[in-house]
Amino acid sequence: MIRRHMFISGDVQGVGFRYRANYAAKRLGLTGYVRNLYDGRVELEVQGERELISRFLAEIDAGSFVHMEDIEEKDMPLDLDEKAFHVKR
Repeated sequence: MIRRHMFISGDVQGVGFRYRANYAAKRLGLTGYVRNLYDGRVELEVQGERELISRFLAEIDAGSFVHMEDIEEKDMPLDLDEKAFHVKR
């Protein structure tokens, strides 16, 4: 199990990115959060099995209108108390 923190740029706001991320994470059993940033990027923390996180990102990017151009990412310590994935406002 891993936890990744990401800043994602591209066509990621106003295109259903957060909705798609929330749906995919819950379907795959991942935890974490997603939120829009004022600079046009999306911030994302996701926790789960490495291969499921890869599937999660691929599912988000495969949708209409969403196009991830760049992902800045780093590993983070696990949050063993986290139980769900949610959209932060």
